[in-house]
Amino acid sequence: MTAPLAPPEFSAVFAPFARGTPERPFVVAQIGQSLDGRVATTSGDSKYINGAAALDHLHRMRAHVDAVVVGVGTVVADDPQLTVRRVAGRSPARVVIDPRGRMPARAQWLADDGARRCVVRSDGGEDSACDGIETIAVAASGSRLCPHAIVAELGRRGFARILLEGGPGTISGFLDAGAIDRLHVLVAPVLIGSGRSALDLHPIPALADALRPSCSVYPLAGGEALFDCDLRSTAEE
Repeated sequence: MTAPLAPPEFSAVFAPFARGTPERPFVVAQIGQSLDGRVATTSGDSKYINGAAALDHLHRMRAHVDAVVVGVGTVVADDPQLTVRRVAGRSPARVVIDPRGRMPARAQWLADDGARRCVVRSDGGEDSACDGIETIAVAASGSRLCPHAIVAELGRRGFARILLEGGPGTISGFLDAGAIDRLHVLVAPVLIGSGRSALDLHPIPALADALRPSCSVYPLAGGEALFDCDLRSTAEE
């Protein structure tokens, strides 16, 4: 039995999503991490750091957006379905950023279930060899694709609300570029002590240069917590 789309107390969490338009998509990113900021152990084990309440919230986020986006590294490591299963609601379009054609041929996200499926490639790269998969060409910025260009191209395809689900490198790149409006950090009451960090941003020389978004905290069942961070406003405002 699936949970409701969103409990009443979460109306403020999802209300900002409605600001998105195809001309100016709303981008929300989510990170599920331990208390000490880890998303995987040193061996790469990450299932599951977060518990049922946090996973329910992630699926609610999917149900509230037009497209869910991950980097190809997440597909290679975790083979996610990127569908809505734990709550009531429709599954969004699925988008994978794959600049160099690393996509596994039988990844679960490729399932032909009626949802749109898109691969973002570097400009001049080959189109997807899979039937029904849309190829989105984006100009490269150094060794990466430009986050703002990706968002703009998704907007041109009608996606007004975009969920950036992972992995850490992809989210860090979008954060460094200032291409995220909202960040949801789901913190689990577990200490891992080593392993992969949730974020790896450009180094800053002083704390005065750190991001200090306005943030609301929501307790979840099982001792977990949601940090809803507004990256378009600061705590000092």
